[in-house]
Amino acid sequence: MQSKETIHLAKKRYGQNFLNNKEILEKIQNSIPNDDLKCIEIGAGFGDLTKYLMNLDVLSFEIDLDLKTHLLNSFKEEISQKKIEFIFKDILSIWNEKTLINEPYQIIANLPYYISKKVILKALMDINCKYILVMIQKEVAQKFSAKINDRNFSALSVISQSVCENVEILFDVPPEMFEPPPNVMSSVILFEKKENAIIENDFLEFLKIAFASPRKKLLSVIAKKYDKKIIKEIFDKLEIDENCRAHQTSKENYFEIFKGVMSI
Repeated sequence: MQSKETIHLAKKRYGQNFLNNKEILEKIQNSIPNDDLKCIEIGAGFGDLTKYLMNLDVLSFEIDLDLKTHLLNSFKEEISQKKIEFIFKDILSIWNEKTLINEPYQIIANLPYYISKKVILKALMDINCKYILVMIQKEVAQKFSAKINDRNFSALSVISQSVCENVEILFDVPPEMFEPPPNVMSSVILFEKKENAIIENDFLEFLKIAFASPRKKLLSVIAKKYDKKIIKEIFDKLEIDENCRAHQTSKENYFEIFKGVMSI
């Protein structure tokens, strides 16, 4: 375990829960999908995971300036050898609309919980990002990886399955593996993206509407925004049960419904 100094430094506003379990860190290292791609690490913390990435070309982001001296001293040799570069900024503030960096890359990180969904969605939309291997809240990982008819099937599921060949929870990480321990179970999840897959912003907005009230009938939810008669015609054409809920139809059907409502 880490020292009491670690607990003192952990900041709620940065979602800091420091992982320092050798077995888990090695499992993450062994799950790295591509040793040749540039590696983006988000939330270096005390550098515990960073140490296991030194066979890669790493660009590591850390927002907490109190950790800057520790990281620069701990990786002084690797920095001089250009194995790693640190940027002490909020990654979301410099991630532009198109891409984070102008070359293919993968994300490998123990993501701060408070930005996990935002980071993954940005990466899924980023054409230069090829793989995402991250530790996040298990609840969020389940939403990204859920299949049709699963109660966790959500807009996040549709998005991830639309741009990825594979989305898989690799293993869980219990709270006691962290200091301080979080209040939730964590999971390591791998996203393997399709080549050049892109989703339009209009489709993302449509999914927000479709999944706004998941317990209600999907037809009624969508009909709040679009003409109910036309929505019913689209459902009939696709042979979608009018009583189905948002989690009970496929990503393919969502694209077809979207195309139908966009033609109105």
